[in-house]
Amino acid sequence: MKLSRRHSLSLLPALVATGASAQPVGERSVSLKLVVLDIGGTLIGDHGEVPDAMLGAFSRKGITVTPQEFSGWRGASKRGMVKHFVEERGPTTGRAALEEAIYADFTSKVSKAYENVQPIPGAEKALQELAAMKLLLCTTTGFDRALTSQVLSHLGWQHYFVASITSDDVADGRPAPYMLFRAMEAAHVNDTADVLAVGDTPLDLQAAANAGIAGVGVYSGAAPESRLRQEKSIAVLPSVADLPALIRKGLPRR
Repeated sequence: MKLSRRHSLSLLPALVATGASAQPVGERSVSLKLVVLDIGGTLIGDHGEVPDAMLGAFSRKGITVTPQEFSGWRGASKRGMVKHFVEERGPTTGRAALEEAIYADFTSKVSKAYENVQPIPGAEKALQELAAMKLLLCTTTGFDRALTSQVLSHLGWQHYFVASITSDDVADGRPAPYMLFRAMEAAHVNDTADVLAVGDTPLDLQAAANAGIAGVGVYSGAAPESRLRQEKSIAVLPSVADLPALIRKGLPRR
């Protein structure tokens, strides 16, 4: 895969800085090809279902994980999180079976909680507008394949995305950049300068930075605006609903 070395260059012309007028609806700056979107907290509402399910699953197997500790894993592979805390706090024997039991408990609870999951207000309209700009769209997530398929099927959104990359598809989840590279591969986009990554956690933005991809934070989910602004990004927005307008204006310099 060809990766751009132009990490310090603008992803798109900085129209905002130059005072140029915004592009008409349905148009976009030509160099952006792919937008990669997180799911939980970015496209769908985050009402504490995931931490409740995960912390409960740990507790029922005698492992204590605090909400503060869980917070640092928001956006990460859920399987990876289970493995980490079992290795750190679980018994010295039978760890693999314990990991599977905790993860199965977690997935059962969160799958039930997400049976009627609702999108972030304005998210579907944003997807429609991005598609109208002829942009390719992908999702990445710390969820596994089964839960991801459940969510996208429930919303009827599969047709918006050229691929949905999950934590099952890579060796390491966020902040590793691998899901973003898999999204690029699936979309046949080989230059990181043509890609934008959007997410609601510090790990989303860290993964984008590690990939050499421009990142946009949205504070509609796990992390507040103040926390997202501590990470490298080109913009921090209230939600994905504001993304099409940002792209039409021209993305600011990285």
